[in-house]
Amino acid sequence: SSQKDRPDGASITSCSGSDQLGELGKGAGKGGGGGGSIREAGGTFGKRQAAEEECYFRDKEREQLAHLRKHHKEEIDHHKKQIEHLQKEIERHKYKIKKLDDY
Repeated sequence: SSQKDRPDGASITSCSGSDQLGELGKGAGKGGGGGGSIREAGGTFGKRQAAEEECYFRDKEREQLAHLRKHHKEEIDHHKKQIEHLQKEIERHKYKIKKLDDY
């Protein structure tokens, strides 16, 4: 899998190779399903379709991982803000106790 930058700033991801499907386009996949008539027939079209499918799922997984990373970073930021708020509350209560002690 490699990324290439386009003139408009977007990036194109291209996939190649397979480490999970065995030999691409050779009939049914490892998952047990038939894979459709093109894949079942094998040959160049079957290999191409299998490679495109693998690329699609790799890209989908990459998107999901990026989303999960973003979510966890947002959670961390949220908890840091909560900590700051609670530390301010602690200081406020300490100040009240000090005022009572000085009374």
